[in-house]
Order: sequence, then C-alpha cells, then structure tokens
Amino acid sequence: MSADTIPAHLPDWIRDHLKRYLETDGEDGHLWDASLGGGSGMIPTLILTTTGRKSGNALPLPLIYGELDGGYVVIASKGGAPTHPVWYLNLVAEPEVHVQVKAKKFRARARTASGAERATIWEQMVGIYAPYAEYQVRAGDREIPVVVLEPASD
Repeated sequence: MSADTIPAHLPDWIRDHLKRYLETDGEDGHLWDASLGGGSGMIPTLILTTTGRKSGNALPLPLIYGELDGGYVVIASKGGAPTHPVWYLNLVAEPEVHVQVKAKKFRARARTASGAERATIWEQMVGIYAPYAEYQVRAGDREIPVVVLEPASD
C-alpha cells in the first residue's frame, strides 16, 4: 500500500498520519503523541488494513497497539461511541487483514478476544492508553471489542 491509496473520506489528521507512516515505513508515525487524544506520552501505532465489507476496497487505519504472544492487539473503541467502528465490522466480515508495524508488513487473522483473555488484554491496553477506560464508560452497554491480530503462517 502506498500513500496515494489513502481513502479520501478520512479526517485530515488521520490521512496525514497514514501518509507519514507509509512513506517512511513507520519511522515517522509509528509513535503517536497521545496528548492529542487525551492520553499522555508517545504510544505505538500500527497500520491495520481491512477489506471494506461493502466496497471491497483496502481500508488502512493507524491504531494504537499492544503486543501479545508474537501477535498484536488493537481496541475497537471508536472513542466510546455506542456503535462499533466500521473497521471492526469489516474484519468481522473478513478476518484476513494486513498489518504494518514500522517497516514490518504481514498478513494476519483477526479475532475478538472474550472472557478472561479479553479482561487481561483490556487491562494491558488501558495501561498503554488510559482513555480507553473512559471510552468504555461512554460506550454504555456496548462492550468495546479487543481484537487480536495473529500473523498468518505462509
């Protein structure tokens, strides 16, 4: 994926983040200034590319991540909105995704964690980005999905 394939519908700040990340293989953009989103410090981001369930297009987004047993974890928070983000709905429909962590690019299979696994990972991710805890309160009855990205074996 190149910077010229970034979807036009994304907000300018996300388009800029994606462009910088893709053009520099994550040298500029891997670490995101969390103070821009209510957190603190510089936190790691990856690029998750899902396939649009309606359009069939590749849809990349920068997301905060954690590491887990050779894989990665992202949170489908949508800032605590009452509905799931579109990227999460896309990966539920098609769990085969592409991931970029800095210059490392690979295929992965996405799955939603549940039960004790979800609880453990959730606490890990709140430790990385504290606003997730408030997002869960705002989300009301919606349990914010914890998504595990497991690298595909070739």
